[in-house]
Amino acid sequence: MTTSTDLRTLADEYWEAKLQASPLTASFFGDHRYDDRADELSVEAEQRFRRTWSQLRDRAARLDGQGLDEADRVTRDLLMYELEDAITSIEHRFVELAPDQMQGAHAQLLMLASQLRAPEPQHAQMALTRIGELARMLDEATQRYVDGIRAGRTPAHINVTRSLHQVESYLASPLDTDPFVTLAGPPEWDGTPRWREQMTAAVRDLLRPAFGRYGDVFRTQLLSAARPDDRPGLCHLREGEDLYHVLIEHHTGLPLTAAELHQIGLDEVTGALRAEFAEIGARALGTSDIQQIFARLKNDPDLRYRDGDAVLQHARRCLEGATARMSDWFGILPQAACVLTPVPEFLAADVPGAYYTPPAPDGSRPGEYHVNLHEPTERARFPTASIAYHEAIPGHHLQLAIATERTDLPKFRRMSWAHTAFVEGWALYAERLADEMDLYDTPLDRLGLVASDAWRAGRLVVDTGLHAFGWTRQQAIDFLAEHMPVDLDTITVEVDRYIGMPAQALAYKVGQREIARMRSDARRGLGDRFDVKGFHDVVLGAATISLPVLGTRVAEWVASTQPA
Repeated sequence: MTTSTDLRTLADEYWEAKLQASPLTASFFGDHRYDDRADELSVEAEQRFRRTWSQLRDRAARLDGQGLDEADRVTRDLLMYELEDAITSIEHRFVELAPDQMQGAHAQLLMLASQLRAPEPQHAQMALTRIGELARMLDEATQRYVDGIRAGRTPAHINVTRSLHQVESYLASPLDTDPFVTLAGPPEWDGTPRWREQMTAAVRDLLRPAFGRYGDVFRTQLLSAARPDDRPGLCHLREGEDLYHVLIEHHTGLPLTAAELHQIGLDEVTGALRAEFAEIGARALGTSDIQQIFARLKNDPDLRYRDGDAVLQHARRCLEGATARMSDWFGILPQAACVLTPVPEFLAADVPGAYYTPPAPDGSRPGEYHVNLHEPTERARFPTASIAYHEAIPGHHLQLAIATERTDLPKFRRMSWAHTAFVEGWALYAERLADEMDLYDTPLDRLGLVASDAWRAGRLVVDTGLHAFGWTRQQAIDFLAEHMPVDLDTITVEVDRYIGMPAQALAYKVGQREIARMRSDARRGLGDRFDVKGFHDVVLGAATISLPVLGTRVAEWVASTQPA
């Protein structure tokens, strides 16, 4: 009979193998054992990883679920899911599909660089060795992209163009401010000057030339083979339909079809949400005309902030209000506080309007809701409340902080990034929940809620339109511009993201709808016995999980709550 120890041992082996397969992930999580390595992207490396994942999957499949408690059964199911998903990603060669501005090796490195640290002298020396490994990683990535082209997996032209611009911008930046050169080193270390000189030389002589070679491949091979703007979707590839189907399940965890997702999005955007815009717009702006509402939200200077302090005050009021009321809606509460932190000025121009970072696993750092104060007079007021409830409380902070604090669970469950539909679905559900909690102070704030929901519903239409139904890039831009109170530049950047990351944008709305459906089914099944705090504790109490596992947990909770 399988014991909890058997399962925990296997889970720990999986987490260790995952960190070895992605040393950059290990460094991001503060595990510095592999700071002298970079991820391997070659076919040979992937096949080695596949053998590891297959062996672990087969061992997990042999574990007898009898005798395991609910927490261990969930661990086994999630372990099997993540291993199967990793194998599927290799079998379908997802890396060949990722020369875009979000998933490309260059983009991943540039986004990660400023978040890495070398806290001790030994880590500083390892980081110096890693520079050459990063160069090797870039070379392997370009080889995989070329392999993809030879197999007929051509990228979209707009993604190659945006990626090339990122590389060229990096190479044009000063060496002395290069994020790899300025890596945070050991505090008060007398070896810092010499180490910094060595890092500068390594980046100049090894890493930047690798970025140059990477850009040359994009310029000379990818651009000429790329799909034009009138054929940007996967459906224009020979195997595109099958790939998109696999990617839908990869990102949502559910066997959904493009056609049903497309229709769900259309129904919401052109039906219920449009009616909400009209009803709330009449109260907030004195008009129920959709285009007038959108024009006011996008262009009216009276609906913008006067200065950065006004942005902070609004965000703080939202955070404090949600913090005060969360105990009425949740039984399990995070120990870590959520603090509001202005985005540093040196980052502000290039990051979103707000984002969240979870607390440190050891409790040394709280959860942080980062608010961007860049050009505050250009910022509209209507999205602030819904963003606060999405990113902080009751959204990401509750879910991710509670997950981090479940120290009785295996690390892969506490730290997992494998279940976007659950993580982002919860945060989007939380925006609607905040309305039930009476947290939106004004009709303008509630317009922000509707706009946010419409944006995620619009993604269902546009993503499937592009990748399953042959939409052009301009069709996708035009659809969102017609149905969303969002400026054209933002829409264009988002559409290009959907082109480069097929199906990823579906996860948000799918997750929200599934959580809301489970709650509705539980309420219907339990009647007067339904307890919303109990439901939320079931959703959040198992850390980060898949939607199918959540469905099982909710069903078991309903069954156990009903009278015998």
